[in-house]
Amino acid sequence: MPADPPENSPATAAPRTWWVYMVRAENGHLYTGISTDPLRRFAQHQRGKGARFFNRSPAQSLEWSERCSDHSDALRRELSIKAMSKVAKERLISQFNGPSSTPASGWAVSPAPAKLTPP
Repeated sequence: MPADPPENSPATAAPRTWWVYMVRAENGHLYTGISTDPLRRFAQHQRGKGARFFNRSPAQSLEWSERCSDHSDALRRELSIKAMSKVAKERLISQFNGPSSTPASGWAVSPAPAKLTPP
């Protein structure tokens, strides 16, 4: 008879909820990523952690997030969003609909200063 897996092993861990999200930088550009906690990840971006994307223009607001069924689904959705034009991304943000999509413009906290300054 096989032994029971340890309490903290992946076999006993509850499945994580994965999200794909978009953050708007101070310069208006959109960053797309995945996380199990978009609010925590956004706060990290605001502190300048985790993505070089925000070195020149700090994270300003968490614009949109969508719940995915698993990590693989989140990665596929992230890639499909990254392939979209900015117009299509803006449309996605403005036309959110349903319980798994969240407009997050109200989640912004004070922006961090840019790490790099233009030459």
